[in-house]
Amino acid sequence: MSKVVLITGGSSGIGKSIGEFLHQKGFVVYGTSRNPEKITNSIFPLVALDVRDKQSIVNCVAEVIQKSGRLDIVINNAGVGITGPIEEIPTEEIRNNFETNLFGPIEVMKAVLPQMREQKSGLIINITSIAGYMGLPYRGIYSASKGALELITEALRMEVKSFGIQITNVAPGDFATNIAAGRYHAPVVQGSAYEVPYGNTLKEMDSHVDSGSNPNEMAEAIFAVIQTKKPKVHYKVGAFMQKFSIVLKRILPDKVYEKMLMNHYKL
Repeated sequence: MSKVVLITGGSSGIGKSIGEFLHQKGFVVYGTSRNPEKITNSIFPLVALDVRDKQSIVNCVAEVIQKSGRLDIVINNAGVGITGPIEEIPTEEIRNNFETNLFGPIEVMKAVLPQMREQKSGLIINITSIAGYMGLPYRGIYSASKGALELITEALRMEVKSFGIQITNVAPGDFATNIAAGRYHAPVVQGSAYEVPYGNTLKEMDSHVDSGSNPNEMAEAIFAVIQTKKPKVHYKVGAFMQKFSIVLKRILPDKVYEKMLMNHYKL
């Protein structure tokens, strides 16, 4: 029997690449979008979902189970970027980022766990970020929301293991997607104390995304995780130096690592 997969945020970017790859491998794939009726080029069905709306999550999960009779794999991929000096980012934008990147995935997991527990099997893959392993200048809110999801995964993984449910994190580096266009950018304010350093860092970040890896690499990595009997707690996918930066954070003194990041961002 083909396994049933639900991918949040499956209409573009990494989510779409994963969905297409798994669809071609014979999985029954459902993606999600806030406005699925506007997406006309998806090769797998899209279900309406806004991860910031609990009822929307409940309805989406119920629809997939009603159509397929089961739910084997959930990929929490929906997320948004956010940049800016922490001092200047409006609090409502910080809350919105956490609603999408942290509270949304938590609510999705809450909604699917009863079905997986009944099946005595299931796999949840949370798409986090290499940025979640470190506090990056002008990306601090994004780093924090993704880092929090990493820790939630570590804890929940232990809580549900006895039910036959597996949970893991997959942290991508920079991939060539439209995330830069969709992220919230705090404006570069003329005369602000952060005008020059933030403006320069913003250009640097966008160039990293534009020259990022092919999203198909993430699709292949996700497929490999699905094929693994006992997935690891953490996976990292991306350029060597991005993954190596996590190793350096573990072995270097804090101030040395901080200096390295500041040099990288020319701060």
